[in-house]
Amino acid sequence: MGQTLQEIAQHLKDTDKKVQLIYAFNGTGKTRLSRVFKELISPKTEEEENTKNKIIYYNAFTEDLFYWDNDLVNDSEPKLKIQPNTFTDWIFLDQGQEQNVISHFQRYSNDKLTPNFNESYTEKDAEGNDIAIKAFSEITFSYERGDQNREENIKISKGEESNLIWTIFYSLIEQAIEVMNVAEEEDRETDIFNDLEYIFIDDPVTSLDENHLIELAVDLANLIKSSESDIKFIITTHNAIFYNVLHNEFNSKHDISGYKPKHSKKYRLEKLEDGTYVLLDQPDDSPFSYHLFLLEELLAAISSGNINKYHFNFLRNILEKSSTFLGYKKWSDLLKNIDSDPKPYETRIINLSSHSKHSEYETASINENEKRVLKFLVEKLIDVYKFKIEEH
Repeated sequence: MGQTLQEIAQHLKDTDKKVQLIYAFNGTGKTRLSRVFKELISPKTEEEENTKNKIIYYNAFTEDLFYWDNDLVNDSEPKLKIQPNTFTDWIFLDQGQEQNVISHFQRYSNDKLTPNFNESYTEKDAEGNDIAIKAFSEITFSYERGDQNREENIKISKGEESNLIWTIFYSLIEQAIEVMNVAEEEDRETDIFNDLEYIFIDDPVTSLDENHLIELAVDLANLIKSSESDIKFIITTHNAIFYNVLHNEFNSKHDISGYKPKHSKKYRLEKLEDGTYVLLDQPDDSPFSYHLFLLEELLAAISSGNINKYHFNFLRNILEKSSTFLGYKKWSDLLKNIDSDPKPYETRIINLSSHSKHSEYETASINENEKRVLKFLVEKLIDVYKFKIEEH
């Protein structure tokens, strides 16, 4: 029997575990769950100060705090601006985390690519009035090569931008854990985390390559396991590799600050056809075979005729993992054994498997021809590469 997201959020709240790890496909409702859970812990009727003290959460909408102000005339000084908010003020102005953010960003991207945060200054508006620009409200980027060849005003990629936003959040988690590990409140360097109950992390890995993704998963797991306070952590992800690495890390018997495998719980979140949800327990002994599960989901969608745009994302995921296993350089090479001219299929898969950062809300409908293409490719994939579906 399905549940509402409110009921699932209540279940997560009632579960007495240090860590709860949830796998769900894009479009299932992970981001909505994070928002519902935040409202459960600190409803909007409470003051904002109470909200930030009880729960810290990261999701796709965290990125909306950041936007580009490009120099449209000269295209020479692109700046990543930060909307006024207590979240980044808390990190930079109150807690002084600038260097930690830079260090974490370079660790998961490029050690030469450097964010530069502004100091406070005054500028003129269109009417000639003075406008005060607050410190740490603008970011520019440069390549620091250690010589005279410093390259300024870099326009970073969307992936690098997402990585920066995540590392700002990561630095905040790091400090919260460090502060709260001091048992006596009067001995802590700040009281701002004293009422913190939950940290909710929704999919921080959308922009990372596999190597950095695995590195982040290990770092995040070790950071969480180092927490000695009563803070509880909920992590949701659509990325199976990230999930599997976290799964194994939280099951590790290596003791860190008293953490043990029994302190974590693993789930899979699924959305039912009637719009309700189920939160399924995942076994502790091993992660699931996600590529086979994806294939089962595709076959179920084809059988029911309920095919949506995100199913092409499933297909691309299967092709990517299968090509790596079979030694192909590109996932599109697998299509050469399916059709003599795979280019149209490759293009269609790329177009339909692309999704926005708010993918749970984007239009999912596709036309009948696209449904036929998906059915054809899945059946051919199974036949040509001998997937043994009956065993799973």
